[in-house]
Amino acid sequence: MALPAWRSASFPLAVGLAVAPSLAVLQSKGMAPLALVVLALVVIAHVRAGRGGPWPGGWLPWTVVALGGFGLVSAAWAVLPGHALQAGAGVVGLGLLGGAAARAIAADEHQALVGQGVLWGVLAGLAVALADAATGNALRGFVRLGHVPRDLATGLKPAASVLALFLPLAVMVPGPLWARGVVAVAGVGGILLLPGDTARISAVAAVVALLAALWQPRFARAAMAMGLALVLLAGPVALGVVLARGFPADGLPLSAAHRFLIWDFATARIAERPAFGWGLESSRQMPGGKAQATEAALARFGLTGPAARGYFAHPSAEMMPLHPHNLALQVRLELGWPGALLATAVAVAAALGAGAAGLGVLAAASVTALLSFGAWQMWWLGSMALAAVAAVQPRRIT
Repeated sequence: MALPAWRSASFPLAVGLAVAPSLAVLQSKGMAPLALVVLALVVIAHVRAGRGGPWPGGWLPWTVVALGGFGLVSAAWAVLPGHALQAGAGVVGLGLLGGAAARAIAADEHQALVGQGVLWGVLAGLAVALADAATGNALRGFVRLGHVPRDLATGLKPAASVLALFLPLAVMVPGPLWARGVVAVAGVGGILLLPGDTARISAVAAVVALLAALWQPRFARAAMAMGLALVLLAGPVALGVVLARGFPADGLPLSAAHRFLIWDFATARIAERPAFGWGLESSRQMPGGKAQATEAALARFGLTGPAARGYFAHPSAEMMPLHPHNLALQVRLELGWPGALLATAVAVAAALGAGAAGLGVLAAASVTALLSFGAWQMWWLGSMALAAVAAVQPRRIT
């Protein structure tokens, strides 16, 4: 007898994907528990169907586990050993759980549910995000019991990044070509209306990568793998050389100029411990990270005008505010060359094993990782795990 759809491994994933984008709008940190619960339910449903334990397969989950495992080891020399242990354990656990859930979905006969879940989830999430933006963040203020802090609008940036991450999956749900085109245009257009330059870039990158994978799949996968390997291995070195020379950044938005100063500080700290780094999550408490930019650094980047001096004199303009806002730099800073090699192995495994939708997801995730959030933020890791599991089945997303 065929297993009912509601008891299948795909059902909890479909429900989770339908809820996730709207949850990301209302409270992005809710993505971490949602991902853990959903992936666990996927594995439980697979076991209850009498199919045994879905042991993770393929290179991707095991490279993630290896990266997290080295992070655990780095607690021995980390600035914040407790944070290193917590983050490393989270990466290892998510790698194992995500790999097991992916194997369960691959064996399930109701994969079509997942496509429907992500499609309606993205459309609903866009509607909720746009409504919140249009009403001055009234929806997000309501779930906070009416307390609307001045920076509440910036909370839509993580939601926009989650929408960009899931957009390729929604576009590739089986249906007429015109309908897929409408989803792509509506998705990119909606994200362009939301706050966050990174999310806007990642949405466009996701669709471009998706089209490239549909046109030349082998070339697109190889190009993505080589490009990410180059960025992760050579990027910090090249960036350090460029930033050490300085350049006029006074014409940039001050937030962007601040990012260059953060990266400049990170490359200097990398040079102090190039082999094994400072330990996982040490960016949070990097020596000198809470200080403001020196006069020499500001002059090297041409940031000597009144507006720039006022901005960088503010206590919030730290040299390292929790993380470098760049995955390649953060991995090299915290885990040295072993971490860079393991992160490259993760990226290459993801690229070479991806279908068209998966390559779009990877493009969106890469842009966000290189320009925005911290590498080990669990809400973002959980979001990527959900997207990766949803993209794993080629019979549903082609």
